[in-house]
Amino acid sequence: MTKISEKEFSRICRGIDQDRDKIYKHNPIGTKKETLLWMLLNILVSYLSLSEIETPCFTGLPTAETYRQAILFVLKDRKAEDFEAEKYLDKLVKE
Repeated sequence: MTKISEKEFSRICRGIDQDRDKIYKHNPIGTKKETLLWMLLNILVSYLSLSEIETPCFTGLPTAETYRQAILFVLKDRKAEDFEAEKYLDKLVKE
């Protein structure tokens, strides 16, 4: 199972933050928070090489909170060391 370090998770979040305007421009559906968290979730799915079975799926229209919980779920057993992912998510979606 591929794991992610706090340093790498932080780097990914910073990169999304730096590219937020481009991300919004190319993904105009949903709120800005939803778009950023959607992007992070999809990067994690790829980075961690999650199988279709391991990838979160949603019923109905996902919200920012849905994406946030999915990210935390994906990270639950895949952190290389214990770290507070929530603080990076809070910073990422702070406007």
